[in-house]
Parts: sequence; C-alpha cells; structure tokens
Amino acid sequence: MTVLTTAAAAAVVMSSQAANAAPSEKPSKDEVKAKVDKLYEQAEQATEKYNGAKEKQEKLQKEISTLQDNVAKGQQELNDLRDGLGSMASAQYRSGGIDPSVQLFLSADPDDYLDKASTLDQLSAQQVDSLKKIQEKQRELAQQRAEAAEKLKDLSSTRAELGKKKEEVQGKLASAQKLLNSLTAAEKAQLADEQNRATRASERDALSVNVPAGSGRAAAAFAAAQSKLGTPYVYGATGPSSFDCSGLTSWAYAQAGVGIPRTSEAQTGAGTKIYSVDQLKVGDLVFFFNDLHHVGLYAGNGQIIHAPRTGTVVRYESMNTIGGPFMFGVRV
Repeated sequence: MTVLTTAAAAAVVMSSQAANAAPSEKPSKDEVKAKVDKLYEQAEQATEKYNGAKEKQEKLQKEISTLQDNVAKGQQELNDLRDGLGSMASAQYRSGGIDPSVQLFLSADPDDYLDKASTLDQLSAQQVDSLKKIQEKQRELAQQRAEAAEKLKDLSSTRAELGKKKEEVQGKLASAQKLLNSLTAAEKAQLADEQNRATRASERDALSVNVPAGSGRAAAAFAAAQSKLGTPYVYGATGPSSFDCSGLTSWAYAQAGVGIPRTSEAQTGAGTKIYSVDQLKVGDLVFFFNDLHHVGLYAGNGQIIHAPRTGTVVRYESMNTIGGPFMFGVRV
C-alpha cells in the first residue's frame, strides 16, 4: 500500500510539473506594448540620471582646468618672488655678511624662523614684504592643489557613475527592442498606426483652442519646440538634430534667450510652480511621474509638446497618455 501510494503521488507530481513546463503562449501585442512602455520609462529615468552625471562631469572638468591654470600661474609668481628675494640677498652678500633672508631659506622651518628670529629687524621693509608674499603664495598654492586633487577624485567617481547609467539605459533599450522584435510585421504596423492616430488627435486638440502664452519668452520657447516637431528622440541629446525630454525643453528656452538647467528634476526650480492644469499657459514646463523624470512644454487644451522616448519623435501628446501622473507645471 505504501509503495503504491508513493508511486501514485510521484505520478501526480510529475504530471503537475509537466503541465507547468508546457510552453507558455506568445504574449499579445498589448502585453508586449505594456512591457515595452515600462522599459522605456525605466530607460528615461536612467537617462535623466545619466544627464545629471554628464553635466556634473563637464562642470568638474572646467573647475579642475581653472584650478590647474591658477596653480601654474601661482607657481610662476612664487618663482618670481623667490628670484627677486634671491637677487636682494646676493647683493647684500657681495657687500658683506649673510643676509637673514638667506638664513630663512636654509632654515628647516621657515615659519618658525620668522616667528622667532630677532634678526627680522635687520631685514629691509622690501625683504619683509617679499617674505610674507612668498608665505601667502605657498599657502594659496597648497590649498589649490588640495582642492584640485579632491575634484579629480570626484571626477573619477562621476565618470564611473556615468558609465554605469549609460549601460543601464542601453540595457533597458535592448530589452525593449527584443520584445518588439518578437511581434509580427502586422502587429508592428498596428502599433505604429495607433501611435500616429494618437499624435494627430493630440495635434488637432492642441491647435483647436487659443491658450495665452505665459510671456514673450515662453511663446518663443514654445515656437522653438514647434519647429522641431518630427525630430527623433535620442537619450542624452540636447539638439538641434535630436533630443531627449529635458534636452528639448532646455534647448527651446535657450532659443528664447533663457538658460534653464539641463535635467528635468533641476528644471523644476526654474520658476513658479503651478499645480492646476487650468492655470497652465502655453510654454510652461510640465512635469510627470513622482520622481519628475519627464518634462515637456504645455501646448494648450491638455496637450504638450515633448520628446517622449526612444523610437519616437518630438510630437504633441495628451497629458492623459504620458503614462505617469502630472505633478505640476513651472512658469519660467
């Protein structure tokens, strides 16, 4: 009985495992689209982090370059001061005696020498001034060198972060493309047609009402974005031939003579926040998702102009179809 019962139980388990191991059905077009949209959202999140790291890298490189230039100039000034003091000491040596400034150079601790040497009174006012300038310049150079070393260390870690975020973006995009490749040609055509119809409907809605622009500059920024309708999305791009979401908004405002930050999160601080869609005006920045990783320009009637994601172009789109909640607008 025990043997028979065990055998029967094993047969049930094996049958269950076989059923579970059966090949799953091919995901539907809508299921693939949902997964792809999620991957694109994650890629855009990583893109904004990538943009932030890239902006930080560029800023650090400029600061380091400035510091290195200052150190080089400071070293030359220090050399000139030492040469001048050495000339004075040589002149006094030729006239008799060893100048106290020479003793200072030979001292193991120049600061201690200056603090304690009673012979300081024997130095000329010009020599005392030169010695003080040398000390100040030495301290300044040491501080600048230390600051440059810290920034170089920060730059190294920023570059590592940049590479990591780039790999993350590329990984998400590759996964999305793999899913899209699993669709049939007919399914791909259906998806493209749905996207085109949604874009045309959003464009009609945006142009059907006359919403006042927030300012002359907001209108100019909006017009600049309009001029790029149909331009492809490329992560990390800031125009003029391709854009990501914050790349488009920062470029558009730059054409209006207004500098705003590079990343979507930083752009939230570019002006006054507006929490009601009814109070938005054409050209206002509009932000989506809880982490604020997507931004566009308000186009009126609940529509925006934006650079959505990889595989799309700059276009009009309803705020209701972005895929994440509207958080607030910003009037620059």
